[in-house]
Amino acid sequence: MRRILVIDDEAPLRNLLTSMLGREGFVVETAEDGAAGVAAFRRRRPDLVITDILMPNKGGLVAIREILDLDPAMKIVAMSGGGRTGKLNFLSTARTFPGVQTLQKPFRQAELMAAVRGALGSE
Repeated sequence: MRRILVIDDEAPLRNLLTSMLGREGFVVETAEDGAAGVAAFRRRRPDLVITDILMPNKGGLVAIREILDLDPAMKIVAMSGGGRTGKLNFLSTARTFPGVQTLQKPFRQAELMAAVRGALGSE
Protein backbone atom coordinates (compact mmCIF):
# COMPACT_ATOMS: atom_id res chain seq x y z
CA MET A 1 0.00 0.00 0.00
CA ARG A 2 1.21 3.47 -0.82
CA ARG A 3 1.59 5.93 2.05
CA ILE A 4 0.67 9.60 1.92
CA LEU A 5 1.60 12.29 4.42
CA VAL A 6 -1.00 15.08 4.66
CA ILE A 7 0.18 18.35 6.23
CA ASP A 8 -2.51 20.94 7.00
CA ASP A 9 -3.29 23.15 9.97
CA GLU A 10 -7.06 22.63 9.65
CA ALA A 11 -8.16 19.42 11.39
CA PRO A 12 -11.44 19.10 9.42
CA LEU A 13 -9.55 19.14 6.13
CA ARG A 14 -6.93 16.67 7.41
CA ASN A 15 -9.78 14.35 8.43
CA LEU A 16 -11.56 14.76 5.08
CA LEU A 17 -8.38 14.03 3.11
CA THR A 18 -7.65 11.01 5.31
CA SER A 19 -11.12 9.67 4.57
CA MET A 20 -10.98 10.38 0.82
CA LEU A 21 -7.52 8.87 0.40
CA GLY A 22 -8.29 5.93 2.69
CA ARG A 23 -11.29 5.00 0.51
CA GLU A 24 -8.89 4.88 -2.44
CA GLY A 25 -6.64 2.40 -0.61
CA PHE A 26 -3.89 4.72 0.65
CA VAL A 27 -2.43 4.66 4.14
CA VAL A 28 -2.49 8.24 5.44
CA GLU A 29 -0.47 9.95 8.15
CA THR A 30 -1.20 13.56 9.10
CA ALA A 31 0.63 16.51 10.59
CA GLU A 32 -0.75 19.86 11.81
CA ASP A 33 1.94 22.17 10.40
CA GLY A 34 5.15 22.21 8.42
CA ALA A 35 7.38 21.53 11.42
CA ALA A 36 5.37 18.45 12.44
CA GLY A 37 5.19 17.41 8.78
CA VAL A 38 8.95 17.47 8.27
CA ALA A 39 9.38 15.51 11.53
CA ALA A 40 6.82 12.93 10.35
CA PHE A 41 8.59 12.73 6.98
CA ARG A 42 11.91 12.02 8.71
CA ARG A 43 10.33 9.22 10.80
CA ARG A 44 8.69 7.37 7.94
CA ARG A 45 9.17 8.44 4.38
CA PRO A 46 5.87 8.33 2.53
CA ASP A 47 5.35 7.81 -1.18
CA LEU A 48 3.73 11.24 -1.50
CA VAL A 49 3.36 14.43 0.55
CA ILE A 50 0.28 16.63 0.30
CA THR A 51 0.81 19.96 2.04
CA ASP A 52 -1.01 23.20 2.59
CA ILE A 53 1.00 26.34 1.88
CA LEU A 54 -0.19 28.82 4.51
CA MET A 55 0.27 27.39 8.01
CA PRO A 56 1.58 28.59 11.36
CA ASN A 57 4.98 27.55 12.81
CA LYS A 58 6.45 26.45 9.48
CA GLY A 59 4.70 27.15 6.22
CA GLY A 60 4.34 24.78 3.32
CA LEU A 61 7.01 26.32 1.10
CA VAL A 62 9.65 25.95 3.84
CA ALA A 63 8.46 22.39 4.55
CA ILE A 64 8.65 21.55 0.83
CA ARG A 65 12.23 22.84 0.64
CA GLU A 66 13.27 20.83 3.72
CA ILE A 67 11.58 17.65 2.47
CA LEU A 68 13.22 18.00 -0.94
CA ASP A 69 16.58 18.58 0.76
CA LEU A 70 16.07 15.21 2.50
CA ASP A 71 14.77 13.43 -0.62
CA PRO A 72 15.09 15.32 -3.92
CA ALA A 73 12.92 12.73 -5.70
CA MET A 74 9.94 13.09 -3.31
CA LYS A 75 6.65 13.78 -5.03
CA ILE A 76 4.62 16.60 -3.47
CA VAL A 77 1.19 18.11 -4.03
CA ALA A 78 0.97 21.66 -2.65
CA MET A 79 -2.50 23.03 -1.98
CA SER A 80 -3.85 26.43 -1.03
CA GLY A 81 -7.05 28.39 -1.05
CA GLY A 82 -5.58 31.80 -0.37
CA GLY A 83 -2.07 31.41 -1.64
CA ARG A 84 -1.47 34.98 -2.81
CA THR A 85 0.07 37.94 -1.02
CA GLY A 86 0.47 41.03 -3.15
CA LYS A 87 2.31 40.00 -6.30
CA LEU A 88 3.50 36.70 -4.79
CA ASN A 89 1.41 33.67 -5.73
CA PHE A 90 2.39 30.81 -3.42
CA LEU A 91 1.05 28.02 -5.66
CA SER A 92 3.08 29.37 -8.59
CA THR A 93 6.13 29.48 -6.33
CA ALA A 94 5.47 25.89 -5.21
CA ARG A 95 5.43 24.75 -8.86
CA THR A 96 9.02 25.95 -9.27
CA PHE A 97 10.24 23.12 -6.99
CA PRO A 98 11.03 19.88 -8.86
CA GLY A 99 8.32 17.23 -8.67
CA VAL A 100 5.73 19.54 -7.07
CA GLN A 101 2.19 19.69 -8.39
CA THR A 102 -0.44 22.11 -7.11
CA LEU A 103 -4.09 21.95 -6.17
CA GLN A 104 -6.32 24.99 -5.66
CA LYS A 105 -8.75 24.82 -2.71
CA PRO A 106 -11.60 24.13 -2.70
CA PHE A 107 -11.28 21.01 -4.80
CA ARG A 108 -13.37 17.94 -5.52
CA GLN A 109 -12.35 14.38 -4.77
CA ALA A 110 -11.82 13.74 -8.49
CA GLU A 111 -9.37 16.67 -8.67
CA LEU A 112 -7.54 15.42 -5.58
CA MET A 113 -7.23 11.92 -6.98
CA ALA A 114 -6.06 13.22 -10.37
CA ALA A 115 -3.31 15.19 -8.61
CA VAL A 116 -2.35 12.19 -6.48
CA ARG A 117 -2.25 9.82 -9.46
CA GLY A 118 -0.37 12.38 -11.52
CA ALA A 119 2.22 12.83 -8.79
CA LEU A 120 2.62 9.11 -8.22
CA GLY A 121 2.61 8.34 -11.93
CA SER A 122 -0.19 5.80 -11.72
CA GLU A 123 -3.70 5.38 -13.07
